[in-house]
Amino acid sequence: MTTTATPTTTTNRVSRDFAKPAWRRVLFTPEAAIAGLLILVVAYSMATVRGFAQPITLNYLLLDVAPILLIALPMALIMITGEIDLSVGSMVGLASVVTGAGVHMGLPFEVAAIAALLVGMIGGALNGFLVTVIGLPSLAVTIGTLALFRGLAVGLLGTTAVTDFPEAWTALAKAKIAGTTIPYIMIPFLILLAIFVVVLHFTPFGRGIYAIGQSKDAARFSGVHIERTKFLLFMAAGLVAAFAGIFYTLRFGNARGDNATGLELQVIAAVVLGGVSVFGGRGQLYGVVAAVLLIGVLSSALRLANVTSDVINVITGTLLVVSVVSASVFAWLQKVRSRTGPPTSVAAPTAS
Repeated sequence: MTTTATPTTTTNRVSRDFAKPAWRRVLFTPEAAIAGLLILVVAYSMATVRGFAQPITLNYLLLDVAPILLIALPMALIMITGEIDLSVGSMVGLASVVTGAGVHMGLPFEVAAIAALLVGMIGGALNGFLVTVIGLPSLAVTIGTLALFRGLAVGLLGTTAVTDFPEAWTALAKAKIAGTTIPYIMIPFLILLAIFVVVLHFTPFGRGIYAIGQSKDAARFSGVHIERTKFLLFMAAGLVAAFAGIFYTLRFGNARGDNATGLELQVIAAVVLGGVSVFGGRGQLYGVVAAVLLIGVLSSALRLANVTSDVINVITGTLLVVSVVSASVFAWLQKVRSRTGPPTSVAAPTAS
């Protein structure tokens, strides 16, 4: 008796995301929505808000958002791992004070700035040590170091404001690239952006960051060194925040203990608005950059329209809440669709 097996017909279900065309995967994302909204807001503001289309408006807008743009880069990576750093605003203030105190003591500005960068690295390393080695939650740790760094900043200078910085450096912080209205601070930002984009999207280290946010256990079994990755990210956040603090000091020409108060909330709002999940595991840097610029454009346009700062804060907060809620609703709809999708069909082999 001869037995003939018919070929097995198998229909495998694939991920819904990758079952869609590439253009849909690019355009139908929170990041693309924020980028599109930014374009619409810019176009509307240029058409309706008096003075918004002037070149000087772009210059001041970029100067205003530069510290947020800088700090949002490492903050995005930290939040993709499922952690958070609330101490970055205080680190900006502490770096500003260290720079000012060094200059006030007679040190060359360059030496004082290097000291501020070292303080930023040490502060970031402290956060990383407490989170990765001691095992404390990052929210509690960085709330504590937020108060610590701010207390040190106020304690070093008290109510004194240092303003005697070299004119060449203060002028450079506000100078424009020749022939444009774009400030020079955008050059180091673009360099850092390129570095962070390559690290996050094109290296095994970046894939490890996403893996940590999606599942720490799976990441560990895959060979990702979770503790080392988080430690390096917190250190990078401290270093970049210190650099932003030096720029902040030069741009406004003073070092005070209360500089950049509340800046961490603006950074976190921009990162979340830019599509980074508060639960970790997803996010892209172009969405974060678009969100920072969107908040900056809204604030600038509303100020030119004589809207008070309180109303601007309400609008920004509402936009953030809507973005978080819409992301959660979108994720829920995807889960519902995946549950109601066609089941996997496997035809059993037949024998004759």
